[in-house]
This record gives sequence, C-alpha cells and structure tokens, in this order.
Amino acid sequence: MKPLRILILGGTGFTGPYQVRYALSRGHKVTTFNRGKTHPGELPAEVEQLVGDRNGKLDALKNRQWDLVIDNPTTLPAWVRDAAQLLKGNVENYVFISTISVYTDPPPAGVDENSALQKYDGPDPYKETLEAMKASGFKTYGPLKVLSEQEAEKWFHGKTLIIRPGLIVGPRDETDRFTYWPVRIDRGGEVLAPGNREDPVQFIDARDLAEWTIRMAENREIGIYNATGPAKPLGVGGMLDGIKDAEKSSAAFTYLPFDFLKQHKVDAWSDIPVWAGDELGLSRTKIDRALGKGLTFRPLADTARDTLAWFKSLPQDRQSKMRAGLTPEREAEVLKAWKTKA
Repeated sequence: MKPLRILILGGTGFTGPYQVRYALSRGHKVTTFNRGKTHPGELPAEVEQLVGDRNGKLDALKNRQWDLVIDNPTTLPAWVRDAAQLLKGNVENYVFISTISVYTDPPPAGVDENSALQKYDGPDPYKETLEAMKASGFKTYGPLKVLSEQEAEKWFHGKTLIIRPGLIVGPRDETDRFTYWPVRIDRGGEVLAPGNREDPVQFIDARDLAEWTIRMAENREIGIYNATGPAKPLGVGGMLDGIKDAEKSSAAFTYLPFDFLKQHKVDAWSDIPVWAGDELGLSRTKIDRALGKGLTFRPLADTARDTLAWFKSLPQDRQSKMRAGLTPEREAEVLKAWKTKA
C-alpha cells in the first residue's frame, strides 16, 4: 500500500492519538493541526505538528497538500467551511467524524444511515459558537453536526466519508460515561444496576474506532456509516457481567426499574451512564454497513481492564471526582429507598 499523507484536524484528544499511532504503524505520514494545548508533547516525534485555531487562525494550512484530511473535533459548520476553503484542491478526500446524535430525538429503534435527521432552527448556523451550544444544554449539538456533515459534502462532493460513532469508550475518555462501570464494579459490594438486564446498550472502544477510520481512509471509502458496537446485541446485564468477570470482582447487582429510578431523580446517561433509560432506540442503531466494511471490536474484557488501569493511573484528585455516575452516597441512598419500599 502506498503511504499516505494524512492531515488530522485535532489529533491530541481522545481518539486522535490512537489514529496517529495506528497510521504511523502502517507507514503513513501524519500531520496534526490543533491549538497545541491538549496533552502537549505526547505525540511521537515523527508527527508534523501544526499549531493554529479553528476559530480563524488557519494560516498553517495554507499552500500545503495532503492525500486526505480527518476532521475529528468539529461541531460548527463554520469550522468545516473555513478549513475547506483552504484545503479544497490540496486534499483529495475529507473524513468527517460525526455522531449518531444527528438522528431525530428520540430516535426510533433500528436507525440506519437513511433515517431522519435533526433540523437546525436557529438564526444563522455559521455564527454559532461552542459556548452557545453548551448554553443550550447541547440541544443544538445534533443539528449543528448535521449541518457540518452537509458542509463537508458541499466542499468535497463525492469525496467525503462521514462516520457517525455512538458512545466512544476506553482509556483516555475524560467523560467517565463508561469508565464509571469498571471503577464502580472494581470497588465491589452491592451495585445499583438500571432497568432490565435485556435493555440494549451500544458503545465502541476508541481504539477500534480510530483504527477502522484509518483503514477506511486508506481505501478512500466515501458515504455515511454508523460506527458503534458491539457486533451483536448486548444487554446492560451482559455488559455489567462482562466487566465483573474481567475484573474478577465480588460485586453484586441490584436492578431497579426505570419508573423507580425516575421517581428518585436518577437519570440515564449522567447518573447511570451507557444505559439509555426510556429512550432505548438509540441503543439499537444499525451498523450493518460498517460491519460490511470491516469494523471490528476488541473483547469487552480488554476495554474494561484497560479503562480501569488507565483511570487508576490518573492523579488521585481526578480519581476522586468522577464526571459521570452516582456518588457512593447517592447510590446507597437510592438502594436503601428501594429496600424500604420492598
């Protein structure tokens, strides 16, 4: 395979470093473009690192040529437009990392790449900012991603690959939206588990997503692909049991029904991550197209053990402040309320 010149917009966050290292291992030349503020000095020395900002400081991209670009961090359509104005004619293919959050909310069960998308109803999407998106409670996140996809296709018509990941998990995940479970189960004892064991869950290890993205880019694939996992349906019970077995934990699960959790203001995704509560349609996203293009998944046990090991390597003050999931005190309180009710 001919080595490619790959430009990665971002490259130092969650999935980016995995893309970089995998691409290098396959003989490609890698350039990153970012602000130089996230994990500085972490990337291998052979990576060309360009410094700039998607908010108007793009000079480092001028008059340069690459075979393809992978756009990791974009939420705002103006970011695609501004970069594309410089890259069009200097880059052959555009790989845009989107999200399954582009689908209508709540999504029906079994959404595929042709399902209905969210619509933006603001005044001018090109004037949107990340601050405004966050202030909206992320309500504009999906619609802005839809417009960003369309912007990429507009500038690189017929040469755009759009990848829509689900929940991305594994080492380096600063959101703790999956990490909560390996950490909590490792602690042992009675663990509050959500809903029914059969409630579907979907997620993808960042390393699997990154490596598949590079392989798709190598093949100059185009089109739209949902990218989440696992390959076969998995219930929340199977996920929790799999993590428990991987860690050889003594944890015991107590499953509480959705209505009870809702009554006690225990929310899906934030208090109970991975599990989608009463909006399980998104956890039944179809990935047949991606599987047909070679998307593969490492064992759940590997993801669980590696995530736990990574988390335990973090500073103690970070470990003491998980960013998702129930605190021990809140978990004990809800479990006590359930037993009192029973």
